[in-house]
Amino acid sequence: MSARFRSLAASLTGQAISVFARFMTAPRAIWQGIEPVPRQRVYFANHSSNGDFVLLWTVLPPGLRRQTRPVAALDYWLKSPLRAFIGREVFNAVLIDRRPEARVADPVAQMVEALDQHASLILFPEGQRNSSDAALLPFKSGLYHLAKSRPEVDLVPVWIANLNKVMPKGEIIPVPLICTLTFGAPLHLSADEAKDAFLARASAALLALAPGAPT
Repeated sequence: MSARFRSLAASLTGQAISVFARFMTAPRAIWQGIEPVPRQRVYFANHSSNGDFVLLWTVLPPGLRRQTRPVAALDYWLKSPLRAFIGREVFNAVLIDRRPEARVADPVAQMVEALDQHASLILFPEGQRNSSDAALLPFKSGLYHLAKSRPEVDLVPVWIANLNKVMPKGEIIPVPLICTLTFGAPLHLSADEAKDAFLARASAALLALAPGAPT
C-alpha cells in the first residue's frame, strides 16, 4: 500500500469514526474553564470506556484535532492489523507498552518527545479503565512528570460523562446516549510542589467537573 493511499485511507477512516461517534453519542463539548484555541495542551480525562479518547478527539475543533495525539496502550492497539492501522495511521497515537518486562521505551520520554514535536496529547492518568464504584482511580505519576518536564504546557482536565453507559464493558453494540465532555481551567505545576500534592490537586480539578459535583 503506497504512502499516499494509506494517508487517504487513514483520513477517511478517521472521518467515518468521528461521524459514527457523533451519531451514537451526540457529544456536547462544554468549554467551562478554557477556550478551544490553538495552544499546546495535555487533555487529561477520566477513563471508563474504550471509546474515551475517540470521543474527546472527535469533539475537538478540526484544527486542534489534527495536532492532538492520544496516549494509548500498545498491547491493545497492536493486537491486530486493523487496530494497528487505526492506532498508528488514523489517530497517530503515542503507543505505550503497559508491560514493564517487555518495555523498550520510557513512557514519559515518549510523551515528552511528542510534546517536543508540537503535538497536544490526550492522557488518562488513572492508567487503566475504571470499572470500580469509585469516581476516579488514583492517578499514576505520568501527569506529574509531564508537568515537571514541560511546565509551559497547559494541563486541561476533561470530564467525560455517560460514555461508560454507551459502551458498557463487555458489550459489542453501543447504546445511543447523549454524552458531555466538560473542559476545565488549565493546571500547571507550582514551584516546589510535591508529586502527591500535585496529583491530588489534578484529581480534584477533574472531579470538580463531574455532573453533580459541588460548585
